[in-house]
Amino acid sequence: MAAPSMRGLSCLNRALGWWSRQPILMTQVSAVVPVRTKKRFTPPPQEPQYLTQKEFLEYARKAGVVIPPEQWDRPIHLACTAGIFDAYVPPEGDARMSPLSKEGLKQKTERMRKNVASQLSVRKIREYDADFKIKDFPEKAKDIFIEAHLCLNNSNHKQLHTLVTEHCFPDMVWDLRYKTVRWSFVESLEPAQVVQVRCSSMVSQGSLFGQVTVRMHSRQTLAIYDRFGRLMYGQEDVPKDVLEYVVFERHLTDPYGGWRMHAKIVPLWAPPKQPILKTVMIPGPQPQPGENQEEAPGEAPSPQLA
Repeated sequence: MAAPSMRGLSCLNRALGWWSRQPILMTQVSAVVPVRTKKRFTPPPQEPQYLTQKEFLEYARKAGVVIPPEQWDRPIHLACTAGIFDAYVPPEGDARMSPLSKEGLKQKTERMRKNVASQLSVRKIREYDADFKIKDFPEKAKDIFIEAHLCLNNSNHKQLHTLVTEHCFPDMVWDLRYKTVRWSFVESLEPAQVVQVRCSSMVSQGSLFGQVTVRMHSRQTLAIYDRFGRLMYGQEDVPKDVLEYVVFERHLTDPYGGWRMHAKIVPLWAPPKQPILKTVMIPGPQPQPGENQEEAPGEAPSPQLA
């Protein structure tokens, strides 16, 4: 009886050892336990009253509410224009020809045609600047002109920005580094007068600019010195008669804007300017023919050619 029982135990151990080496597969059973919580109010879904945006705008317009359109474009600030709209062409001889001659009659006709365009521009400027008057503007332009040039004497570029536009500023301060400017206004030979007025818009109709060309005939002095104190241009004690056509500009749609000097018109018949004297090197004495130069101490004498 002992032998069969031992054989049965060995078979049982073999079976259990084989099952112990197999991976255990377990299934997890999830159970849902209902929990009683506080009852919350859920509003019923509400359908929109207006199906499209067009219907909403029409309803708002009927109710008297105007909704401005959304602008996705980035705003651009234009402080000044890049040039002159319609450059004034000074007549040759500064309109001093006799009106009885052919050239004088042609100048008079051209001046009348330009005056009509100027009157239309003046009306446009008065819509934004009610104090603008042709008779009073030359004196105001003259003060801006003098104050802007005095800023160059003092190198006050911060104040100069308020008197000239961003287009005119580089032209005035160009190549003046390490230089000294001495400018003065002596007197006016003739009263300043407005010769042309123009208006134009840029980018859009809401950005309007006005330009006024003023004729100035005055006596001035100008002298420019380099960084070594040597005179480069002009003379301080010698006044000269200067005839200039200066363009003043204003951003009319800007309520805080003002008139600033924008550019100068140089006629083709204007005389050439005085050349600028630049000191590059102070030349030494020139040796005479057949005369040897003095040799520096410590240097070998230069070979002489036969």
